[in-house]
Parts: sequence; C-alpha cells; structure tokens
Amino acid sequence: FYWTHQSRRLEMKIISSVELSKGYEHWRNLFLANENFRQDHGINVLAYGHEEGNKDKVWVCMEVESMEKMMSTVDKPEMIKLREEAGAKIETQTFVKLIE
Repeated sequence: FYWTHQSRRLEMKIISSVELSKGYEHWRNLFLANENFRQDHGINVLAYGHEEGNKDKVWVCMEVESMEKMMSTVDKPEMIKLREEAGAKIETQTFVKLIE
C-alpha cells in the first residue's frame, strides 16, 4: 500500500472504465507519465489494464479520499485535457464506488 506524500487518509476504492480512441499503448504511456498529477490530487492507483481481447477499453482501480474529491479532480480542465490527449472517450467513462 502506498500513502501519498501529503499523508492523506485514503479510504474509498473506485473502479473506473473508459473506452479509448488512440489505443492502449498510447493511453498507458500518458497514464504513467501523469502519476505525479494523480498523487498531488490524492489518487492512488491500485491496478489498471485492459479487458482480455479488447485493448480499446481500460479499467483502473483507485483509492481516494472520497467520491466527491475524485469527481472534482476529474472535472478539472487540466485533467480533462490529459484524458483527452490519452485518447479517453470521456463520454464513455464510468466510476463505481466499491463497498466492502
């Protein structure tokens, strides 16, 4: 388990999926390059990948402070730009809060 450098308490797990327009490798390269942005906004990625046999849909499991904090980050213009540059079809993105 990785704690952010700002010692935030991460309690909520979210699974997100999105369809891609530029392919998995392009998305993955930009996704990995933006780790500092996610950490600065309290998003800890636990796992990511594409569906077996479908590299045009990715799934990401994250740990965050709250769904509200996650959605406020997702709606930031710089985050929208990052996702669009990575080839994410924003209109297909879903977020599901996991309950243990």
